[in-house]
Amino acid sequence: MNRTLKSINPATLEVVGEVEVTSTQELHKQVRVAREALKTWREISLDDRAKCLENAGQALVDNAEDFGEILSKEMGKPLKSGIGEVRSCGNGMAGKVKAIKSALQTVVHDTNTTQTRITYRPLGVVGVISPWNYPMAMPQWMVIPALMAGNTVILKPSEETPLIAQCYVDTLNQFLPAGVLQIAHGADEQGKALVEADINLITFTGSRAVGIDIMKRSADGLKRLILELGGKDPLIVLRDADIESAADFAVSNSVDNSGQMCVSTERVFVHEDIADDFELRVTELSKKIRVGPWNEAGVQMGPMIHSKQSLHVANQIDDAISKGARLLFGGKHLRSGYVMPTVLAGVTEDMSIAGEETFGPVICITRYRDLDDAVCQANDTVYGLGAVVFGRDEVATELVASRLEAGMIGINKSVFGVGDNPWVGAKQSGFGYHGSGDGYRQFSQVTVISKALD
Repeated sequence: MNRTLKSINPATLEVVGEVEVTSTQELHKQVRVAREALKTWREISLDDRAKCLENAGQALVDNAEDFGEILSKEMGKPLKSGIGEVRSCGNGMAGKVKAIKSALQTVVHDTNTTQTRITYRPLGVVGVISPWNYPMAMPQWMVIPALMAGNTVILKPSEETPLIAQCYVDTLNQFLPAGVLQIAHGADEQGKALVEADINLITFTGSRAVGIDIMKRSADGLKRLILELGGKDPLIVLRDADIESAADFAVSNSVDNSGQMCVSTERVFVHEDIADDFELRVTELSKKIRVGPWNEAGVQMGPMIHSKQSLHVANQIDDAISKGARLLFGGKHLRSGYVMPTVLAGVTEDMSIAGEETFGPVICITRYRDLDDAVCQANDTVYGLGAVVFGRDEVATELVASRLEAGMIGINKSVFGVGDNPWVGAKQSGFGYHGSGDGYRQFSQVTVISKALD
């Protein structure tokens, strides 16, 4: 008997829609279909692959409002953000495809006697396991480079957001040959089956614990992996920092997407001389954030994805308060599934919120006197995705940045850069990375061909 997966609106707990769960037998059939489709898709030129995906990008733009509403209903983010995510994926498709095409061009080296060509061939079948927090943008990061490289793809989206993932796949499949892109719906059972199936590359964005499990399950087949595994990002506010700018960043980057973002600021270290003013301004800004359902006018922050996540955040807050943290604002549920923007001061290392990933709208503040100690605490984590430092002295901020153990570092701004730069984690936040020429080439088999010249 076929099972169905229900998509739940986290703001109302109502059913948005449902999809049929992919059985493990059907998933293995999908792999066989992908293998067969690979024979022709890999022979299609880069230009023709690019054209297919560029057309799909325009279709996403054309459907941005309808798809954005589905995304917001499923995930809970405000409608403006939902539409913006879809539109960004569509508008960014042509540029992304162009960059990937450039990265996959054959490189030729010649001498008088030898010619060497470096080519980028398809790997085979790629399994993409994507999260719920950016349910269209995250699949796109992984699906598009895989397809452009000539691979076929099976996408296993989060069980929390299956409807928008189906919209995405259906849209791309209007322009792709049959079998090149397929979708497998389900939860842990389907994810594990995909990892253990006869595929060549697994690319995953999600928790560190699941990443570890994927590595274990893929070991026997020596499958290639690209893993983005979350973070516990620090913000260091130096003594001479612009308090207004630093506080504004601390709040916005902690509560954006309800804190459900891998590069959310989860720990703030502020110099004791400016801590009072900083905490006051952070509290004032947090009070101004409007929380509510996705379709309510003026809402800036929606609910958590589900009650399990909101309970996790609430438990961390309660643990911190019980161990001496000062609650400056928030700390309560507005209604089922919601967590208010919360400001905690006096956070110490013995609190779970100081070490474990929160993934919720909490600004955790720790005062420091000695900068070396602040840097040491910032680096005292298995994670290393992003880190930020605020300060007016350029030399001092650059020095702190050079000591932070993270793949992406921001100085007086977020970690988001300009250009097609890598999205990369250090330590246990990442294995491989997304974006940039080197990132795109991870989806290919690098082949070196050398021949003698007459």
